[in-house]
Amino acid sequence: MNSENNEVTEYNGNNNDNKNNKPTKSNKINLPNKLTIFRVILVPVYMFFILIPVFSESWSNIFAAALFLITALTDLLDGFLARKLNLVTDFGKFMDPLADKFMVVGALMAITASSCFEDIRFIAVWVTSIIFFRELAVTSLRLVAKSSAENVIAANFIAKLKTLSQCVCIMTILLEDMVITENVKTPPYLFSYITMAVMVILTLFSGFVYFKTYWNYIDPAK
Repeated sequence: MNSENNEVTEYNGNNNDNKNNKPTKSNKINLPNKLTIFRVILVPVYMFFILIPVFSESWSNIFAAALFLITALTDLLDGFLARKLNLVTDFGKFMDPLADKFMVVGALMAITASSCFEDIRFIAVWVTSIIFFRELAVTSLRLVAKSSAENVIAANFIAKLKTLSQCVCIMTILLEDMVITENVKTPPYLFSYITMAVMVILTLFSGFVYFKTYWNYIDPAK
């Protein structure tokens, strides 16, 4: 991933015109960061299909789930490429978890507002509120920690596990009624409720870990 302001520093040791062998800068955005930006662009697209049943409620949800899955897979791919190609940058460390938040909160907000999921709206509103305020608090903490420590706080393992649970929950909500309930004859939204509970627990726990780790940056006693 590229550095701040999307600039990649390049060095050409054979260039005699380069005074004092100083590195030159290029405005090229590398592939992992392009995938991260692409992930952000896809968010309003699948939100549209969740909110507006262009085909039918079921098929629009399936199409939205497919777009959401592609969006989630870019999260795995950009991180893999960044490490594999040694393209890890401050921009990527900051923007990658932020894109995850857009991806998850956007989907949950669309589900909450959609008439298709009116039966679980009451629970979905509370779950979405918890996720939103947790993400807002952790993002604010990361910005304060970055400013104080003059470095970027990368997402830890528990945060990645939290994001995985959020993705599984959203996919379950979008697909359960048509794929699971119709074939297995389970109670409506049974697995959606289960995955929402797991998601909330992991979301709150990962938030607690962040605040415990970086509390010294915001300690009101200081």
